[in-house]
Amino acid sequence: MLSPVADRSKRPPGEALVDLRRRLALLSPRDSARSEVIARAAEAYGVSVWTIYRALRELTRPKSVRRSDHGSTRAVPGAGMERYVEIIAALKIRTSNKNGRHLSTARAIRLLEEDGVETPDGLVRAPVGLLKRATVDRVLRASGLDHARVTRPVAAVRFQAKRSNELWHFDMSPSDLKQVEAPLWIEQGRGKPTLMLFSAVDDRSGVYDEYRCVFGEDAEAALRFLFNAMAPKPEAELPFQGIPAAIYMDNGPVSRSKVFQSVMGSLGARMLTHMPPSQAERRTPARSKGKVELGLTRFGGHPEALARGVPDAQDSPAVFT
Repeated sequence: MLSPVADRSKRPPGEALVDLRRRLALLSPRDSARSEVIARAAEAYGVSVWTIYRALRELTRPKSVRRSDHGSTRAVPGAGMERYVEIIAALKIRTSNKNGRHLSTARAIRLLEEDGVETPDGLVRAPVGLLKRATVDRVLRASGLDHARVTRPVAAVRFQAKRSNELWHFDMSPSDLKQVEAPLWIEQGRGKPTLMLFSAVDDRSGVYDEYRCVFGEDAEAALRFLFNAMAPKPEAELPFQGIPAAIYMDNGPVSRSKVFQSVMGSLGARMLTHMPPSQAERRTPARSKGKVELGLTRFGGHPEALARGVPDAQDSPAVFT
């Protein structure tokens, strides 16, 4: 048996170690023959017994396929590179236009090297030749600061009421399934009226809809519909009634009407309108119609799916629960 101080730089081949492990597996853990097998293998490959034991331990140990310094740059320490990358990502966002075009990485690096960028901590200027475009792009993607992810809209969180009349979603849509050719009350000189479907959705009480023939979206028709929606219903199975704490609606003629705003203020119902898109907050514009359509998916995806049997839409409003 060789001395333990044999050459440790030598390692048995992997196939020999696999075969040695297979032979050792046939023996019990306390079998004296195990030492003889290890000693013969050490003598055959010219290494020490301890080298064989160490090679067997490392045989099944997982090894990383990447370098130990993977993800870090050699030219700039971690904190310094992160600082430069954040500035370059901010330059891309500030130079973006509506068409999605922005400053390139190479141009941002050249601007940072030649002129520098004023930050709350002072002027930051990178040494010439320190930053490479490929390295900066890789760090941007690894840190989640690439332009595609930075400008991606945030996830939409839908409102879900905890109690009835906490929030109503109100919307008016032109009817796609029904038409009124010539109503008896038509006013000359105002054009052809439109049959519209007025909808109010409450997360706890369901949906209340009515057909109304109107000359566009006007505050009077909206107030008449909301009065019927808030009033007690003769049907016992229809719990939709009461004054809501808030009404969410599109930012249209009705929400801008002073009369409508005054009535809602007198009732104590807060008006909420959807906000336009914002580049700074990466906000996607929301609509009141979205909640109305979501609440009517059980009707086959269309709010008028159950209104086909109504004989006269002018005199018989369709009410869904």
